[in-house]
Amino acid sequence: MKKNETFIDGLFVLETTNFKDERGSFQKLFNFDFFKENGLETDFCEFYYSISKKDVIRGMHFQLSPFDHAKLVYVSKGKIRDVVVDLRKQSKTYKQFFSIELDDISAKYLYIPKGLAHGFLSLEEDTIVNYAQTSCYSKEHDSGIRFDSFSYNWGLDNPVVSGRDLNFDILDNFKSPF
Repeated sequence: MKKNETFIDGLFVLETTNFKDERGSFQKLFNFDFFKENGLETDFCEFYYSISKKDVIRGMHFQLSPFDHAKLVYVSKGKIRDVVVDLRKQSKTYKQFFSIELDDISAKYLYIPKGLAHGFLSLEEDTIVNYAQTSCYSKEHDSGIRFDSFSYNWGLDNPVVSGRDLNFDILDNFKSPF
């Protein structure tokens, strides 16, 4: 396993090995010792996955304290453009975004610390995105910002976005508690 820094403090692109043979492939996504040695949280409480059609945008999601969480995001089928926005007011990258393509072949995935909003664009039909979170879901603490309220170009004229995600505040109106 390998930890690659990004320009956003605490946000890492993790890499593992994609072992392939005549049967298919195998990847190890979590190793307690590696995470501990690299200062990454290890107390994951919930695991989710979503299946998205092409041109679906999900995001930009996070949870508020005391249910804020670090998150692992990886793709087990298909391909996404993953986007993360820093909502931490004291951060030198406050309101800046990071983007990366993740897929089921490259063996790259994200470790997202607390205080960042997360979303993605599905680039293929029936893409499966997996999430591991260090807190449990809390409806009262569930929050987000609009996907189109910061300077990221999603590259779509007509994305498929849920009504919930369309009703989030824009980034400039969001009063960050982070």
